[in-house]
Amino acid sequence: MAKSKDNLPTETERYVMPSHFIESDSGEVQDFVSSALRDLPPDASRRDKAIRLFEAVRDNIRYDPYCFALNEDSYRASRVARAEAAFCVPKAILLAACLRAVGIPAALGFADVRNHLNTPKLQELMGTDLFIYHGYVQLWLEGEPYKVTPAFNMELCERFGVKPLVFDGYHDALFHEFDEENHRHMEYVKDRGLYFDAPMGEFLTAFKETYPKLEEFNRVRISKGSKGYDSGFSEEGGS
Repeated sequence: MAKSKDNLPTETERYVMPSHFIESDSGEVQDFVSSALRDLPPDASRRDKAIRLFEAVRDNIRYDPYCFALNEDSYRASRVARAEAAFCVPKAILLAACLRAVGIPAALGFADVRNHLNTPKLQELMGTDLFIYHGYVQLWLEGEPYKVTPAFNMELCERFGVKPLVFDGYHDALFHEFDEENHRHMEYVKDRGLYFDAPMGEFLTAFKETYPKLEEFNRVRISKGSKGYDSGFSEEGGS
């Protein structure tokens, strides 16, 4: 496989460029990155930056599975960077943007996952324990690919007894396979592949068709005044 001057597979070169949703060049993303990396030394490695950015997106934006925006623009990284809470897809979009902002190639990935510890409230709204288009990020460090998902913040993991995902820069941090008591938690059912930009039209159409009750729940929530991802921290678990 051909390699670039940075020892990266040549097909990854486009994954350092900004896109419509993965706005790595936006002021909001740049500010988020600066804040996340402020304690690192100037000569910090890309690996150290990747770890710190993963942790910042994981923990600084609380996970909320009910926080679905129903319009495409709400999924732009510049909007997500200002959010207090979000679910897996916008958090993955933001992480990809942050990584590209510091020159680390990052692609957006999607997979269908089954959550065996879904809460009754969320499962009733969804009508299933299958989460379609679960968002993750594939990044490259020193030519090697790693898959990570920054969805569940540390506070939520501690509260619900879920093993937190930790990215050490050398291994994938992809999914919560078991909870703290080794009960089955999540399993990947179908990988939908990697994307240069987020296919939000495709995602929102599939979401509305698959989860009509949850889509209506969010439509009512938004009509009552909650905008974007400002609905706050949920007491429920999910994916």
